Amino acid sequence: MAATPRTSALPGTRATAADLKDAGAPVESPAERFRDEVLRTIDGLRQKGLDRSEALRALFPRTVLTDATYEDVVTSIVSGAHLLFFGPSGAGKTSLAKELWNLFPKGVWVVEGCPVLDHPLSLVDPAAAARFPPCPICTRRFAAGGDPARFDPSLIDPAKIPAQFILLREGFGFARLQGSSEVFPDHMTGNINLRKLEEIGDPMSPLVLEPGKLLQANRGFLLVDEIGKLPLGTQNVLLQALQEGTVTPSKSRESFPGSFVAVSTSNLSDLDNINDPLSDRLTSLHVGYNARHADNRQIVTLARTDLPSVYVPEILVDAGVRVIEAWRLKTSEDNPDIGEVGSNRTLIDVAARTAAIATLAGRIPPSSADLKAGLLHAMRGRIRARSGDSFRQNERRVGEFVDQYLTASLKRSAGVYWCRFYRGVLKENGGEAEALVGEGRRLKDDAGLRGQLSTNPEIFPKFRTFVRYVEERERPGPTVSSADAAANVFGLLEEFSLFSCKEDEGDDDPL
Repeated sequence: MAATPRTSALPGTRATAADLKDAGAPVESPAERFRDEVLRTIDGLRQKGLDRSEALRALFPRTVLTDATYEDVVTSIVSGAHLLFFGPSGAGKTSLAKELWNLFPKGVWVVEGCPVLDHPLSLVDPAAAARFPPCPICTRRFAAGGDPARFDPSLIDPAKIPAQFILLREGFGFARLQGSSEVFPDHMTGNINLRKLEEIGDPMSPLVLEPGKLLQANRGFLLVDEIGKLPLGTQNVLLQALQEGTVTPSKSRESFPGSFVAVSTSNLSDLDNINDPLSDRLTSLHVGYNARHADNRQIVTLARTDLPSVYVPEILVDAGVRVIEAWRLKTSEDNPDIGEVGSNRTLIDVAARTAAIATLAGRIPPSSADLKAGLLHAMRGRIRARSGDSFRQNERRVGEFVDQYLTASLKRSAGVYWCRFYRGVLKENGGEAEALVGEGRRLKDDAGLRGQLSTNPEIFPKFRTFVRYVEERERPGPTVSSADAAANVFGLLEEFSLFSCKEDEGDDDPL
C-alpha cells in the first residue's frame, strides 16, 4: 500500500504556516503517521526481496518474538490502536516497546516556541483546528488582542505563524513513565512553574504550566512501564487523553492537546489493577517466553554484542540456554518469588556471569565448571528475597535443578555441535573423524604442540580443519588463539558428546 506523502526537511529548518499550506503538508495524528511509516518501511523491505514474515521481523532488529506476535503488533499499529504488552517478567515487553519508539517517525513541523508542539496548520486551518485543537498558550499568543475567546483560525494570517521542523525526543514528543503507587495525576498533567508564576502572577493561567508526561508526549509516543502499578486516579487521567485526545490539568481552567500513541506493559500479577475503561482502550497482546531454542539463542547472541568481549565457547552458551529453557518448562511463570529466574534477563546473564567467573579465576576460555557457577550465580540473583528462609529454600531449589539438568544440556549441546561438523564438514567420513580425534587428543593438553600449528602447516592436518571450523563459527577474538579455542571445544566434545552423532540432533539449533 502506498504511503501518504509527507513534507519533510532538515531538523532546525524554519518556515511559516503559509509555506506548509502551499506545500500541502498533511495534518495527521500520531497513529496515522506511525501507520504510514510502518507501511512505507514494509514496502521498502519487500522491494529488497524479503517475504512478508521476514519484513515484519526486520522491523524489530533487537527483539526476538514469534511470527504470530510480530503479526499482532504490526496489525495493531496499522489499525491505529494503543497497546498493552502483558506477560511474565523479563519476557521482552519493555524491549519491544522501545523498538516501537525506534520505529516511530520522529520528524514533525511544530509551532516554534510551543511547549506541546502544536502543528502550525492547526492555528490557521479550521478543519485542522477542529480535529487537533491548538493549546491554550498558542491560542492566546496568536488570537486577536491575545484574547482566547476571539481565537478563529480562519482569521489568522498563516504567514505570521512561525514553524520549525524538529526531531521528536524525550520530553518533546516522547515521554516514558515508570508505573508506581507514587505517580500522581499532576505528574501526568503537569505542575506549576514557579518562575513563570512569578512573572505572570495568575496560578490558574495555562502559561504557568510545566508540561507533565502526557503533554510531553503530545504528537508523539508515550511509553508506560508497568501500567497496572499506577493509582486509579492517575489511570483516569491517562484514560481522558486516550478517549478525547486532551489533558486537563487540575490547576488549569483549560485543556491541552494530548494526542499520542500509547504503548504500555504489565506483568501478569498487575493485570487486575488496570481499571476496565482504561483496559478497553488498549489492545492487549501477550508477550511470553520463546519456545524455540533458536529464538532463545538469538536473544543471547544479540545481547552479547553489547557485552564485554570475553570468549565463551558456543557449547557452554548453548547449554546455559537449555538449562533456562528447562526451568521455564518445569516452573510456573507467575510465581512472584522465582518468576524472574527463567527470564530473558537471566538467559542473557548466564554467559556474562560464566565469563566473569572464569576471568577472575584466570581461566580463559571458561570451563563447564564455570558454566555451572555462572548458572547458579545468574539464577540465584533473580530470586526475590522476601525473607531469609524463603530465599534459602529457593536457592536450594535452583541448585538442585542445575545439578539435575546441566549435564544433559551439555551433552545435547556438544552432540549438536559435533554433528554439525561431522555431517557438514567431514561428510560423515568415519575415518576422517577418527584421525581428527586422535590428533586432537595429542594437542588438547599440549600448548607447545598447539603453538606449532601456526608455524608448520604440514602437521596435524585433520585437526587443522577443525581449527578453521571453530574459528569461523566462534570468532574467539584476540585473547584466545584459534588453536587454543579449538582445543577447548575439543575437550568439551570429548567430555560430553563422545564424538557421536545421533539421528535426533535437530536443526532448530543455531550452533
